[in-house]
Amino acid sequence: QVQLVESGGGLVQPGGSLRLSCAASGSIFSINTMGWYRQAPGKQRELVATRTSGGSTHSAYSVKGRFTISRDNGKNTVYLQMTSLSPEDSAVYYCNYQGPGLRSWGQGTPVTVSS
Repeated sequence: QVQLVESGGGLVQPGGSLRLSCAASGSIFSINTMGWYRQAPGKQRELVATRTSGGSTHSAYSVKGRFTISRDNGKNTVYLQMTSLSPEDSAVYYCNYQGPGLRSWGQGTPVTVSS
């Protein structure tokens, strides 16, 4: 019912910045939560940051002060501005939507931080 399309992933050097975008379409409820998760090879998927339609945010301790999540409710789009990237941030980043009775995932966009 809800489709998510991510963009912005790629290769970046340590200390660099990257901006991810996720556009949602379909049966979107006005009250929802959207955010980002990531999964590195051999590891479990972990929460990066989420933001509700009302503006409340939640983020992992490891990214506080470096990553900023924002969203445009009118466009049903969520962004993740990543700065001061390190190799430990390398992973496939997945967009997530959670509304009443429905959870959706994007295909994922890879982020590689390497010299």
